[in-house]
Amino acid sequence: MKDQFEFNHIPVLRDAVLEHLTFPSDRSARFIDGTVGGGGHSAMLLEKYPKLELLGIDRDDMALNAAKKRLEFAASRVTLVRGCYADLAAISVEHGWDQVDGILLDIGVSSPQLDLPERGFSWRNDAVLDMRMDRRSELTAGRWLNRTSESEMARVFREYGEIRRAGALARKAVEMREVKPFAMTSDLVALSDAVLGRAKPGHLPHPTLVFQAVRIAVNDELKQLETGLQSAMPLLNLSGRIAVISFHSLEDRIVKNFFRRESAGCICPPGLPVCCCGHEPQLKLLTKHAVVADEKETAENSRSACARLRAAEKIR
Repeated sequence: MKDQFEFNHIPVLRDAVLEHLTFPSDRSARFIDGTVGGGGHSAMLLEKYPKLELLGIDRDDMALNAAKKRLEFAASRVTLVRGCYADLAAISVEHGWDQVDGILLDIGVSSPQLDLPERGFSWRNDAVLDMRMDRRSELTAGRWLNRTSESEMARVFREYGEIRRAGALARKAVEMREVKPFAMTSDLVALSDAVLGRAKPGHLPHPTLVFQAVRIAVNDELKQLETGLQSAMPLLNLSGRIAVISFHSLEDRIVKNFFRRESAGCICPPGLPVCCCGHEPQLKLLTKHAVVADEKETAENSRSACARLRAAEKIR
């Protein structure tokens, strides 16, 4: 059942990925899917380009098992590795992939992770507070909530969940864990309800934001994204392309700013009489604005409504 959930995961923004990640069809090319998941995006590209080779990376063992099954039709062209895309450079060199023609990063939690109660990502089912994308990690959501200082929790709730009453939420978390340690997802829902109450109509449920903040902290997602983008740059061949799919504003802002900086000339602080940085553009933007799902796709897959794709091409 677990593998079936992952296998049936619907990749988002499929047309946009095919449009912006292009490869030669008459010669071999190399592609890294840094968040291969169930292999949905990679399968499309491997089917379209019969000489394309894939290095698929994911820190979720369930995802890799599903990807292996999904990509059996191109097994001789596929290498799957358990790891994090933040270590993309080291993983690539370890497997002899020093240069590639394309990179895809599909950031965030997957549908099967949300749908499987035992993973502890969703507040809609009571389960152990886990939320680890890599189940080899010792830091679970429960341990994070029971060990993290009040000030750090407040920062995480404020920055990662964009929650206004972050301080009050952190104080209440400390009070609650002194009486009973956080163990189940229902404990975290109780914290949210006690401090934030019900959300106004038309707004995201407060537990969604609380769970998002804790999940990002447990998996160090934003730092991993920044490191992964930096690691990708030296790997790309000239004219190689990188596409990133994000699902909330914090991720999209990091991608947008990175692409903007790497596609700019001078990045000196405003007001300097002459350029001191010597920065030259490394990327050409392929998407002026983030690409979003159309009505047809959102009707077929409601979770695609939050997806944003940005893409760029290496020019130097």
